[in-house]
Amino acid sequence: MGRRQNRPKLSRAQKDAKGRIQKQTSVILELHRYAEFFSKNDIEDWRRAWQSAIDPRHPSRQKLYDIYRDAMTDSHLSGCIQQRVGFVMSRSFKLVNENGDQDDAAGHLFDQSWFKDLCRLCLESIWYGHSLIELGDVITDGDGHPAFSGVSLIPRKHVIPEKGRVVQRVGMNWETGIEFRERPWRDWLIEAGRPDDLGLLLKAALHTIPKKHAMTFWDCFAEIFGMPWRIARTSTRDPNEFKRLQDMIYNGGANQGMVAGMETEIQFVESGKGDAFNVYDKRIDRANSELSKLVIGQTMTIEDGSSLSQSQTHLEVFMNLVESDRDFLRDIINNQLIPIMALHGFPVKGLRFEWNDAVDYTPEQQVAYETMIADRYEVDPSYFADKYNMPVGERQCRSLWRDYYADGDSNKDDDKNSQKKREKILERFFDTLDRLIENHSADEVARILHGPGQDFFD
Repeated sequence: MGRRQNRPKLSRAQKDAKGRIQKQTSVILELHRYAEFFSKNDIEDWRRAWQSAIDPRHPSRQKLYDIYRDAMTDSHLSGCIQQRVGFVMSRSFKLVNENGDQDDAAGHLFDQSWFKDLCRLCLESIWYGHSLIELGDVITDGDGHPAFSGVSLIPRKHVIPEKGRVVQRVGMNWETGIEFRERPWRDWLIEAGRPDDLGLLLKAALHTIPKKHAMTFWDCFAEIFGMPWRIARTSTRDPNEFKRLQDMIYNGGANQGMVAGMETEIQFVESGKGDAFNVYDKRIDRANSELSKLVIGQTMTIEDGSSLSQSQTHLEVFMNLVESDRDFLRDIINNQLIPIMALHGFPVKGLRFEWNDAVDYTPEQQVAYETMIADRYEVDPSYFADKYNMPVGERQCRSLWRDYYADGDSNKDDDKNSQKKREKILERFFDTLDRLIENHSADEVARILHGPGQDFFD
């Protein structure tokens, strides 16, 4: 037998460095998961689940998450959530350095499927409350850049965020759980939401539960009063004839018809109950409007609106929520994700994640701004050639505005008052242009600024 080699012992710093390179055991692999069961929920169940979740000694969100799962089957609620998430996910972003300059190479590291999944899971914490997300192994993508193999949500029933523990089995004492805020676990985990946050679904369930009951009761009402009663009166005493008549009444269906003797009378009794619409449908509409106000802050961007001005006001309220979600997501990326990426060797040290609002202009706004800039400053023709993929030659006409400012610049001996006057005129013009863009189309803005003359792009 060969002689056993004595391996040198690693110091604590060396062990930490090794842990940064090679991922330790996954948190999810340490869990024992079982099949979940569905059950009916009412307001009393919701109240008990809430009480259990805020227990200071042994908090448990198991029942609360079962109620959340049922609430998410509501189509109106899920539509509101998708609308709010979609507005955030559709925005462009950029990575900037300490000087505020954009780093295009670093942007490629985030233009990956794992990053999009991470953003969606972080936004889910707004509805579910605290969410614990585990990053996958560090791999190399098709372009040779480092990337995570994926992201996974730690099952919420196993996480006790108030205590910083993950239990292996649902229902176990939290003191036996994994301390996920300690190494090596924390180097691969992202926390979204406060530890005591129960999410907006806590309030949403208060409306989805009675809404489901109202829809169930409406179905029962339709089953009882929706179809007319069929009554057969007969004088026969023959059991076989009576059984045949009974089968015809019960099993008539769409092909309803029967053969009976002269002594048999068939009668259809219509229901006089006609107010079910005002009872059940109004209750469902009220639940939908409450859900809309809770999730998107208003009702007119997802339901019918009465006027354009009111819908624009409601849209501004909704966009305030979107901006809040963007700030929430940006803080998680800058304060948690980027430091973890730098820890695992990603070239992102010193960079910050920012939303790139400059590229989110509407086509009308983009044309108006380009027209404004091109009429006042010398613009390299290659900008339009590269952006619109079209050949651009020399400019054929000049703008009076450009001549005005060129004359002002040529006389460098003008006093400061003239310079300030030109700056005030330019400032007022930009303010006026912003108001025009908000209330008019690009063609209308061009006609107001230039009159019926030739446009820059003609």
